[in-house]
Amino acid sequence: MQDKRLTEQPNPRSSRIDLLSSSEIVDLINSEDRLVPEAVWKERKAIARAMDLAVEAFRNGGRLIYVGAGTSGRLGVLDAAEMPPTFGTDPGMVQGVIAGGPAALVEAQEGAEDSPEEGGWALDALGVNDKDFVFGVASSGTTPFVHGALERARSVRAATGILLCTPPADELTRTHDVVIAPLVGPEVITGSTRMKAGTATKMVLNTITTGAMVRMGKVYGNLMVDLQVTCAKLKDRGERILMGTLGVERAAAERFLEEAGGSVKVAIVMGRLEVGPQEAVRLLDKAGGQVAKVLEGGP
Repeated sequence: MQDKRLTEQPNPRSSRIDLLSSSEIVDLINSEDRLVPEAVWKERKAIARAMDLAVEAFRNGGRLIYVGAGTSGRLGVLDAAEMPPTFGTDPGMVQGVIAGGPAALVEAQEGAEDSPEEGGWALDALGVNDKDFVFGVASSGTTPFVHGALERARSVRAATGILLCTPPADELTRTHDVVIAPLVGPEVITGSTRMKAGTATKMVLNTITTGAMVRMGKVYGNLMVDLQVTCAKLKDRGERILMGTLGVERAAAERFLEEAGGSVKVAIVMGRLEVGPQEAVRLLDKAGGQVAKVLEGGP
């Protein structure tokens, strides 16, 4: 009997992939990948809802916690790990929980996803509470570890959501605050959700966190002014941002950045308003961290 989950159904367009040349395989996989952006686009209202829930959690002192297994879990951990260097967040602000723990990031722990209890315990270890937004990622929509975690989150009145790539059951839409379901269709290799489903997941998670960080004042225009200057590449980027926004040469940008303690946004306010670092920090705190509000009186 055929599995009803869309992610487990065979793709008729790739039924003879084993007979194709390398060039033909590339064309086939790419043609399937082109279906992903449209599927994600159709879920844009739900994605915006998830973004709002993340912002609400952050403003209340809570966290965004991704929960997944396999590829889905790895993508959640990846997205969470990018937040501190990109947006200067505390590492605990966005977290990724993967079935099987850290070892599952580099080696498949396939049996780990089968225990709903493990999912609940993982959230207990994080001290999940009603300020948090717990977002499950499960391409098939049925991963026990994820559902156990979401059940535990609901028990403490945390906001919950889930991303899946198969039509959601009515129970899911009734239970969670948001359900995101980009229907990318059957995979080129039957059941290999690291492919189109994984690509859709990456797009959705990128959008949720990027948008939430924009809403939290982590950018000025489209510049990552809250980045952490932790390596030569990011120091160079920070200095170039200052050169562009302040109209100064490299040496002056470097000096502003040093005086601002490595904070690009503090350096921008210092340079534009001709104030010291303490006053720049005070003004930013008053404006909720938004540079535009400090400099332009934006809404």
